[in-house]
Amino acid sequence: MQTTTPRKKPAARKSAPAKSVSPTEVLEVAVIGTGFSGLGMGIRLKKAGITNFKIFEKASEVGGTWRDNTYPGCACDVKSALYSYSFEPSAEWSNAYANQGEIFSYIRFCAEKYGMYPHIQFNSKVVSGKFDATAGEWELTLDGGEIIRAKNVVAAPGPFAEPSVAKIDGINDFKGIKIHTARWDHSVDLTGKRVALIGTGATGVQVGPAIAPKVAHLTVFQRTPNWIMPRPNRDRTDAEKQESRENPLKMRVDRLKNYWINEATAPFLILKYDAFKSFPAKMSHSYLERKVKDPVLREKLTPKYKFGCKRVLVSSDWYPTLQRDNVTLEDHGIKRITETGIETVDGKHYELDVIIFATGYEVRSTGAPFEVRGLNNESLGERWKDGAEAFDGITTHGFPNLYFLVGPFTGPGHTSVIAYSEAQIDYVWQAIELRRARQLKYITVKAEVEAEFVKIMDQRSEHTVWKSGCASWYLSPNGRNNTLYPGFNAEYRMRILRFNPSSYTLVGQDGQPVKATFKDHLSTVRMALTA
Repeated sequence: MQTTTPRKKPAARKSAPAKSVSPTEVLEVAVIGTGFSGLGMGIRLKKAGITNFKIFEKASEVGGTWRDNTYPGCACDVKSALYSYSFEPSAEWSNAYANQGEIFSYIRFCAEKYGMYPHIQFNSKVVSGKFDATAGEWELTLDGGEIIRAKNVVAAPGPFAEPSVAKIDGINDFKGIKIHTARWDHSVDLTGKRVALIGTGATGVQVGPAIAPKVAHLTVFQRTPNWIMPRPNRDRTDAEKQESRENPLKMRVDRLKNYWINEATAPFLILKYDAFKSFPAKMSHSYLERKVKDPVLREKLTPKYKFGCKRVLVSSDWYPTLQRDNVTLEDHGIKRITETGIETVDGKHYELDVIIFATGYEVRSTGAPFEVRGLNNESLGERWKDGAEAFDGITTHGFPNLYFLVGPFTGPGHTSVIAYSEAQIDYVWQAIELRRARQLKYITVKAEVEAEFVKIMDQRSEHTVWKSGCASWYLSPNGRNNTLYPGFNAEYRMRILRFNPSSYTLVGQDGQPVKATFKDHLSTVRMALTA
């Protein structure tokens, strides 16, 4: 009988991290970031026999957002079976929805198992990249001044990397303790404290229930109520874990089941039309009515925008938390922060010991993740100043051999982000292999091909609920959706199943364009079928 080995939490790193790159060395691939996407890219390269690559990580450990976010209650709102690599299912999840600690442990386990640590250069933030068209190489500059040269660059910085700082008058006047959920201070004991929680999005509805039992009083400052669905989380028994260890096929079946259930929900979460909105809205509102009997509180918690326009939250303990004797929901806007607390627009003043900012992240819909200059010294930041754009969410015209994972238009609106990134990883691998096989200087997507894809994304986005009138982090400042994919994940995976050389300009070592051959197409078909 085939079995899987129980996963143990890595107590210490067995393999040393990568050493700095030699000044004369040219990497085949430079990967930026060690979250799920960056590590997945490294694992894919190594499986394909490409070993001349390095992953550059700004921090001192892998994990991305699951390393940085350690606030109480931090967990995933996608089921564990799907929020993990398809090639490394785990039998060890304690719950249906994994918490931060387990996900972080899983990522480190994968990095160790697949030999990623020797390829990772930690404490190495990439601050700029410039393409050398003569050599067909990228020159990356690290924040310490080190210069890295690489033929291909894969950027996987992650969308939830930098905290969003609230713009509130008097924010620097408060004499108490201030904590942002993305940079949680574990030295602070909240027991018996008067605490404010600013923000009721996905982070707020997790941290609030986790801290409410220990604080003296929790005041929740809500700007906009959210649509909420119950989170049917439960502990997995030892017997269930053992069954999964002994039957890996069952884990894969569970993953597929969860994947297609999520796909079935896509029209209800994505499309703006009432025919798709009435049923889930009624479910959510019914859940609110069952859990909140006070009509005044229930009215405060009732959204006034279409279901799905903002992120739909999953929580089974948010509503009970708001009805605790030591919790107050304040839906009047904040006028200013004072030395001792918070004053609302209606004149109330709350005396506080601690203010927690659950105000989210600086999700980049415009500009580049770092300074990037491509052909003819063109700035990617300038190109993307009004909104990030990329063909298939992966490549941008004029910036050769540069690939983004979970880039523009490819965020998940209804399913696991890993379902998108794994498909993109295979696509990028095909591009890198084609360049190596043909000994090309560089590959860049054709301008008209990218423009057509962007046009399709814009047209399809007009039919989505994200464009139905509410403000959300999904949209750029000009109201455009540059973030989420307006469709099924399965359809997107089919779209990028094969790297199509005809969509790209292939440039040979002499600097001249070369035509894609039948052999090139056959090669990418073969890679797509064997990925």
